[in-house]
Amino acid sequence: MAAEAYPGAQEFLPRQRDPTHLRRAAAQCRGCDLYRSATQVVFGNGPTPAELMLVGEQPGDSEDREGEPFVGPAGELLSQALENVGIDREQVYVTNAVKHFKWEARGKRRIHKKPSLREVRACTPWLSAELEVVQPRLLVCLGVTAATAVFGKTVRLKDYRGLFTRSALGPLAFVTTHPSALLRMRGRDGWEQEHRRFLTELKTVKAKLTA
Repeated sequence: MAAEAYPGAQEFLPRQRDPTHLRRAAAQCRGCDLYRSATQVVFGNGPTPAELMLVGEQPGDSEDREGEPFVGPAGELLSQALENVGIDREQVYVTNAVKHFKWEARGKRRIHKKPSLREVRACTPWLSAELEVVQPRLLVCLGVTAATAVFGKTVRLKDYRGLFTRSALGPLAFVTTHPSALLRMRGRDGWEQEHRRFLTELKTVKAKLTA
């Protein structure tokens, strides 16, 4: 399927907008080519409604195998960070801008490959449908791909990070880094500073919700 021919997810959305029907319908989505190499769709998970919704980029290798978002190393880092700032992950709806794992082979390993803008746009109807169901007060974008989906345009992380901005999809949005970016920095210069900044930004989110 040529990139320009992507039909997008809109035609696969169910009439009934609830978590069960959305998840079942997403499993049949052929809105772009990513379903061909992924093990399964990885849909959002969490309470509905929820005051806080976190949006990442796409599933990773662990998520693709298990079928749930943020269950791999980046998810572990995220869970620990949320606990550190007093946010109960069980009360948070967590999802991704793109619902299938995009990867490339490197030996026997499957390595994350950044989704294209066309793939992000093809999947955005699922994110919009989740927002209808979750009705969050605040939407947190984890990384630039999530922010691109939420704001409906290509963005630079440095222009939006740490700010509360009204999003194209409706809710007030806050942008921070993706936990996987922190994982890639671990053990290198600047890791502790970036990790502290991430925690500080999550504290800002918590303060906004409790204000």
